[in-house]
Amino acid sequence: MMNKIRVFIVDDSLLFRKVLIDNLSKNPNIEVIGYAVDAFDAERKIPALKPDVVTLDVEMPRVNGIEFVKKLLPKYPVPVILVSSLNLNVFEALSAGAVDFVRKPDMSSSNSAGTFLNTLISKIFIASRAVIKVPAASPAPKEAVRVPMGKAAFSLNASNTIIAIGASTGGTEATLQVLKELPADTPGIVVTQHMPEGFTKMYADRLNRLCAMSVKEAKSGDAIERGQVLIAPGDLQMKVVKTGSRYTVNCYSGEKVSGHRPSVDVLFQSVADTAGASSVGIIMTGMGRDGASGLLSMRKKGAFTIGQDAESCVVYGMPMVAYNIGAVTRQVSCSGIAGVLMKHLSSL
Repeated sequence: MMNKIRVFIVDDSLLFRKVLIDNLSKNPNIEVIGYAVDAFDAERKIPALKPDVVTLDVEMPRVNGIEFVKKLLPKYPVPVILVSSLNLNVFEALSAGAVDFVRKPDMSSSNSAGTFLNTLISKIFIASRAVIKVPAASPAPKEAVRVPMGKAAFSLNASNTIIAIGASTGGTEATLQVLKELPADTPGIVVTQHMPEGFTKMYADRLNRLCAMSVKEAKSGDAIERGQVLIAPGDLQMKVVKTGSRYTVNCYSGEKVSGHRPSVDVLFQSVADTAGASSVGIIMTGMGRDGASGLLSMRKKGAFTIGQDAESCVVYGMPMVAYNIGAVTRQVSCSGIAGVLMKHLSSL
């Protein structure tokens, strides 16, 4: 029998705290060991209670969730799950070391509340196994200086290559780390990151500010082009399709695959079917096995495939399964992925 996961709740709303405490306590594998009404209260209690996971409201009075994460994690590296409304601040908190986030529901809707609670419980289990990555103190990332693209620095074969990236828990920052090291004329990239509807647009906009390539949330019919990154929209599946000589994406409301919508397996399988050997697949940090079978299909069709290694993953799940089934050509650290990718593209 597994030990109960000790959860600590930080939220200034009495009603929302009660909902969380009552419902999380119903799970036989979770023990709510305490709560805090604000960051100061939490700062006193967390070191004494030693929780396994902290749930943290992003919008709090006096000290918000971002500042609290920045202050807490260097001293007490505990997995933090953010509970947030549609707010750009969630990505700042993730960059400060929070593990994951859940969108705050409309509590007047029982369906919305039920989905939220199920998602939160699932993420608590994942977070309890996460390796906390506390970033070294550094200046805020600068916006990319994007220069117009001239003649392609890559061969025609490389320029026609599709690069597909899949990630889950810990992937928002891991994907950024890879993309910000790539030049503006890198061949077209498609990304599936497990993320709720609404947040994918904000995430794409954030990447667009910080990367040399152009980044946008995808919509059906968008072309996959040199210098462009397309992010799968939250709550939609995204496939790569070929029309004539052009590759585009199709975003649609299909069934969940491997438990997810968007699903990395859907994206990778479509790349295997349409681009085959003219593609690169990259699977990164995340729980479960989404993307592993799709990456194997890509490799069997001749694609070059990269898996993030255990040491640099927040959760070594998806890349581990992919590696174990033979889907990974090269396994490297997150910081090494861009270099391995560029070396491969330069060899084509």
